[in-house]
Amino acid sequence: MALVTGSASGIGAGIARRLAADGMAVVVHSRTSRDAGIKLAAEIGGTYQQADQCQELVTSVLSQHERLDVLVNNAGISWPIAHDDLSAVTASAWRQLLDVNLIAPWLLTSAALTALRSSRQPGGGSVINITSHAGVRPKGSSIPYAASKAALNHVTRLLAAALGPDVRVNAVAPGLVDTPMTEQWTDAQQLWREKAPMRRAAQPEDVADLVSALTRNTYVTGEVILLDGGLNLR
Repeated sequence: MALVTGSASGIGAGIARRLAADGMAVVVHSRTSRDAGIKLAAEIGGTYQQADQCQELVTSVLSQHERLDVLVNNAGISWPIAHDDLSAVTASAWRQLLDVNLIAPWLLTSAALTALRSSRQPGGGSVINITSHAGVRPKGSSIPYAASKAALNHVTRLLAAALGPDVRVNAVAPGLVDTPMTEQWTDAQQLWREKAPMRRAAQPEDVADLVSALTRNTYVTGEVILLDGGLNLR
């Protein structure tokens, strides 16, 4: 049983489809996109949960399915703020980005921990955080966004050290991914076409393939895996 947060569209939807194709029962989750979430859940033979509170979400999933083996913390937010425009970054923006991108994955993992520790899957429970190459490199849509993902990368390692061997914790750190949210990011699209060795942005399926591999590998933990088509080499 896998829960993929923020999975009504984009990267999350790609992950949900792939885990379902792997034979897992999947819970599709969103905070607002109810119709899209219900449609995807029906497509993949899963279930849908709309929730804003972490404990509420985990309680609802366990009441329906009685187990949770894989948690994919995919839900996140981002919007462009020029890195040199410090006055445009308010305290409210910092709090919003940290709340959604860092604190929510922490709270959800904490709420799910008992179930994950009880997983009967080979290798035990698995947590996969979807972070960003902006948390590894000095890039990103804004400085607060990059900082929130850098913090989640470090939390990934700390949790892996604390929760093994019962629960493995890893992160996938994509660069630009073609989704509805990024289709207008023309500068970033050009950067990946011209500078990345793979000469393209990632597709949601590229992220999903790596998430799938991490759910099946019973030994890897504490890793933050860059998925940026090699742009980090430039």
